[in-house]
Amino acid sequence: MDKLSILANGPLEGRIPISGAKNSALKLMAASLLCEEPLVLTSTPNLADTRFMEKLLQSLGVVVEWPKGEALCRMHAENISSTIAPYDLVRKMRATFNVLGPLLARVGHATVSLPGGCAIGARPVDLHLKAFEAMGADIVIEEGYVKAAALRGLKGAHIVFPFVSVGATEHAMLAAVLADGETILENAACEPEIGDLAICLNACGAKVSGYGTPTIRIQGVAKLTGARHDVISDRIEAGTFAIAAAATGGNVLLEGAREEDLGALIDCLLRAGVTVEVEPKGLRIKRDPSVPLKAVDVVTAPHPGFPTDLQAQFMALMCIADGTSTIRENIFENRFMHAPELSRLGANIQVRANEAVVRGVSRLKGAQVMATDLRASVSLVIAALVAEGETVVNRIYHLDRGFERLEEKLGRCGAKITRQGDSA
Repeated sequence: MDKLSILANGPLEGRIPISGAKNSALKLMAASLLCEEPLVLTSTPNLADTRFMEKLLQSLGVVVEWPKGEALCRMHAENISSTIAPYDLVRKMRATFNVLGPLLARVGHATVSLPGGCAIGARPVDLHLKAFEAMGADIVIEEGYVKAAALRGLKGAHIVFPFVSVGATEHAMLAAVLADGETILENAACEPEIGDLAICLNACGAKVSGYGTPTIRIQGVAKLTGARHDVISDRIEAGTFAIAAAATGGNVLLEGAREEDLGALIDCLLRAGVTVEVEPKGLRIKRDPSVPLKAVDVVTAPHPGFPTDLQAQFMALMCIADGTSTIRENIFENRFMHAPELSRLGANIQVRANEAVVRGVSRLKGAQVMATDLRASVSLVIAALVAEGETVVNRIYHLDRGFERLEEKLGRCGAKITRQGDSA
């Protein structure tokens, strides 16, 4: 199992190109099942998760052309040869569950294993299934599989989500575009990835409006054609590198990063004493390393609030801030597993239920640490960039799920970060 060795080497300086958004690309890839003609995605991030989705789509009959090392992925679902997504192809990643809606909408039935993924909370799929039932699907759960059928087709429905769920909103959209009649989604998620999915679906002939607001309207159509779509830039990757630049007192241009997607983080960085400048090619993040960071309180919330997927990274930044910050996690339970690992580096963190109190320290010291999930793993990388001595981050397969060429991008900005194989 691979691990990363990281040595503090001063401020990060340079440019980092931001990849296409993993969280968007995975749902866009699932959308290819709705299209009778090829769906071509550009800026597709080459990650363990997207490659895993590629394998699942191929098992369902989708012809995928995605040369190694390229960002252009062509998917053609002219003939769907299987409507079964087995456990072995779903257990590793929750997003693979999103093939259920498209298969149900296009073919009328599907059997999909209940999902797996990072251990950051229960994250049940009941909202997804209730949305499909509202559209007329019959659903049975047996032996860990969801068996869904709508042999006469899905029907438009008025669906009110009891709480905001990005996954349920996206999945309902994927099913409703081929339903008969209008579907209205209320209390829908407003994340940028929702808009990216809607724009792609509309390019394929769907009729989706209201995305970016809590009420989304979808007028069902008989079929979708193909399209060419550029995946939105990854705001979580951009935010992660912004925090890394701030932590090291660096000066980094994040090429392709969009200010409108990172408002809550930018506000927190500004309050912490970090400079954020909008440039034609992206966002520039810089901080004078001689000026201490200021402690900032954070509460995670659905977009446009502070993203839960940046909570661990921002906690790493607050570990070296002047003062005490409180970080409250309102999206997922059990998402402070990085706190004990940061403490191994000398951080002063106390966790109580969904709240962490971080008292900034003057220095961190390198140590052996272990990644517990995708975002937690990169928080350890950020802390390691400013910790004295060597830090070794173990179990970095989590990183490969969501960060494309992490070592290369940081290395070009001066980071001393190397990957090592571990026969153990």
